[in-house]
Amino acid sequence: MGSELREGWKYGTLEDAVTKGSSNISLNKVQEDDGDYPLFGAKGFAKNISFFHQEKEYLAIIKDGAGIGRISQHPKQSSILGTMQYLIPNNGFNIDFVKYFLYSIDFEKHRNGSTIPHIYFKDYKSEPFPILELQQQKQIVATLDKVFSAIDITKKDAELNLQNTKELFESYLQSVFENRDEGWEEKKLGEIATFRNGMTFSKNTNGTKTQILGVKNFKDSFFAPAENLEYVFIDRKLNDIDFLSSGDILAVRSNGNPKLIGRTILIDKNLEKTIHSGFTIRIKLNSKIILPIYLCHYLKTKKTRERLVKSGNGVGIKSLNQGSLSSLLIPFPPFQTQQKIVKKLNTLQERTKKLESIYTQKLKNLDELKKSMLQKAFNGELI
Repeated sequence: MGSELREGWKYGTLEDAVTKGSSNISLNKVQEDDGDYPLFGAKGFAKNISFFHQEKEYLAIIKDGAGIGRISQHPKQSSILGTMQYLIPNNGFNIDFVKYFLYSIDFEKHRNGSTIPHIYFKDYKSEPFPILELQQQKQIVATLDKVFSAIDITKKDAELNLQNTKELFESYLQSVFENRDEGWEEKKLGEIATFRNGMTFSKNTNGTKTQILGVKNFKDSFFAPAENLEYVFIDRKLNDIDFLSSGDILAVRSNGNPKLIGRTILIDKNLEKTIHSGFTIRIKLNSKIILPIYLCHYLKTKKTRERLVKSGNGVGIKSLNQGSLSSLLIPFPPFQTQQKIVKKLNTLQERTKKLESIYTQKLKNLDELKKSMLQKAFNGELI
């Protein structure tokens, strides 16, 4: 919340408005339990159990792990898991007013821990809280409800437009390779390319120092970044064959996030002695009948990625291998047609990225507007 407070308002602290409560419930303890009372966790409803902690409606906050500071509202006769904490409004305080106030707090400044982050009530309980009559609280809530409802409608429209923009490009991309004219051929990728898994490395200062491209450098980019790459050390001498060069395509070979498997980026310029990590696989064309950028577009289609991942192996985590890549059939037209296709795809992709940027920025602006309205509300600017 902002530091400016409304003159004439009486302020206390958050501790005046809510009572903290703890939970000792873990899913392991209630795995066999069943009943009529809902149990909630950080991701929402967890299961029904045979008992409840709270008789009345209450608020909860995530205090441990991912999502710390996220506020949720829960019905009477329910409970929460131990990674969360009860925040029960005291008499004279409207639950929605308290909830909006909690939304206005920047809980990152109260964050503790690095591996497993957590927040403590003792650190944020002293946030200045306006002590208002119930009628005033309800007036502010009504105003915020109206404003937030309008913002949420606009956000849904922007999110839908963003999704539609991405799907439009994906649909067109897929149609390019399915609606083929005469003169198209097919070859297995293994007939026109070679493959090489990435290298393991160390961050110790022993061995050969070199730049590396890894999974974190993929993001949603089409081309590989050429700057601000991480430096690592390899425990052997490196040869020219180890380094990436223009025209190479990198694919994510394995990752804890299955959605990243098969994602590709194109090396469109010579990088300064850069290798790639062991979680990636390099595709190097040894034939001039296919443009690398054309192949990269094909590898990025949804159906191709799904086909590659399904044909991959791995226990628990799907992964690509050289065999699945080698047997992949690549459809391609004459070279000049490839150039025309690439030109169209690049133009559409550029326009798509611009639209995505506009909608993404609009979503950020709407989130900032919410923060601004909350600040105004608790600084007394909405009355």
